[in-house]
Amino acid sequence: MTPPKSVAVGQNQLAGILLALSAIMLFSMMDLQAKYLGQTMPVAQIVWARYFGNFAVMMVFFWPRRGFDLLRTKRPGLQLFRSLLLVLCTVIFFTAIQYMPLADAVSISFVSPLLVTALSVPFLGEVVGRRRWSAVAIGFIGAMIIVRPGMGVMHWAAWLLLGMAFAYALYQTTTRMLSRTDDPITTLFFSAIVGTVLVSLVVPFYWQTPVGLKQWLMMANMGVIGGIAHYILIRSFEFAPVAVLAPLSYTALLWNTLNGYFVFGDLPDRWTVGGAAILIATGIYILYREGVRNKEAARTGR
Repeated sequence: MTPPKSVAVGQNQLAGILLALSAIMLFSMMDLQAKYLGQTMPVAQIVWARYFGNFAVMMVFFWPRRGFDLLRTKRPGLQLFRSLLLVLCTVIFFTAIQYMPLADAVSISFVSPLLVTALSVPFLGEVVGRRRWSAVAIGFIGAMIIVRPGMGVMHWAAWLLLGMAFAYALYQTTTRMLSRTDDPITTLFFSAIVGTVLVSLVVPFYWQTPVGLKQWLMMANMGVIGGIAHYILIRSFEFAPVAVLAPLSYTALLWNTLNGYFVFGDLPDRWTVGGAAILIATGIYILYREGVRNKEAARTGR
């Protein structure tokens, strides 16, 4: 017997939610291992492990079925630019977490959704109303509460992360632009292959042979779980809309707080918690307003 349509949709959304939550947890585990390995290993080598593992997962899951079709794109220049942005963001984030707690670093990265809203105007031609602009402004206040400029509290790496947030917002914007023309699997494959090739050219100058089996396994595990996380995150959007899944990204703060505490003994202070709460609230509000605007546009046919 076929279940009612509403039940099937609900079940599909639940599957999408569970996949997205699993992906976010895996990304947090990848970040934890990157921070741990960074205590004894160059960042370039950790970044290489992350991309090589992602590339290996893509080859296993998709190459046998798609082959060279994975490289078929209508916008190769934009694919390359997007991939370079992701490599830059990875290098900055993996560098920054060597100097500051995971939860603090993740909290600052929550600026990216606000910047995506701002960049959607010149790059995507979207109209942003005063409510969303107000939310963006309030969100930046939250970011400044975390960084606390002029108080000499936060590490210089925090400012590096603010720069990364801008680069990541550009990365997300270009991803949305490519979604209009290219298969998402193709976009993911470009990220993997460009990152692997680029970092492979650099890593010989920084390579340190891992000490013992533990470091080898952590490098391999970090790369593989990063690749799997990307794959299941893409699959999650097949079952549930962006408006449902996007707010789940904020659960990364919970995972990174727990990981940072149990492994490194780090806990975010009250300023970081307060600033992160503001960023999360404004990010969710912006998603809500985008949903309202999309419904209005669908109703009016514009």
